[in-house]
Amino acid sequence: MSIADLRKDYSRASLSEQDVFPNPIDQFSKWFAEALAAEVPEANAMSVSTVDANGRPSSRILLIKDVDQRGFTFFTNYESRKGNELQNNQYAALLFYWIQLERQVRIEGRVERISADESDAYFNSRPLKSRLAAIASAQSRPIENREAMERHYAEVQQQYGEQPVRPAHWGGYRLKPDYIEFWQGRPSRFHDRIAYRLQQDGTWQRQRLQP
Repeated sequence: MSIADLRKDYSRASLSEQDVFPNPIDQFSKWFAEALAAEVPEANAMSVSTVDANGRPSSRILLIKDVDQRGFTFFTNYESRKGNELQNNQYAALLFYWIQLERQVRIEGRVERISADESDAYFNSRPLKSRLAAIASAQSRPIENREAMERHYAEVQQQYGEQPVRPAHWGGYRLKPDYIEFWQGRPSRFHDRIAYRLQQDGTWQRQRLQP
């Protein structure tokens, strides 16, 4: 079978304007809770897309760590590729894909660093080995081999022990959305799409998009 012949018809649910909340964060929270209830593997996994100074996009999978009316929060190395790209272009896009529910959520907006206190609180809540790994890794930079990585981790472990302090190069970002789209798969590729756009007065405009 060729790749072009691979297809699946979607028929689990529908999505209408009457089904969704006026506020897209509330709607996201509802869908996220349903993804957790359905035991979608790593329902908190999302694609994060950024753009470099030459307009070249890049994407990677991260885990969302908080969602509230302020936006969507994730953590990473500020000196990584994504961190450098966000330094030059503060706009990014997130994508959640919950295949078991035949759903996607697309989110776009401006990204800003969260406070040092918030980053400290989350860093200190992580497992010890994850904290040490965040210190040991110069994320996105080349290294000669796995052995060199593990040797550096062992050095960090010996230096910092059981109480490592969050390094200045690691912390949280919050994407403040101005566009959120909910996509529900439907039969014959005639999908439901409900999009929200943030207005200047802080309200959200909601509309259906064609598939």
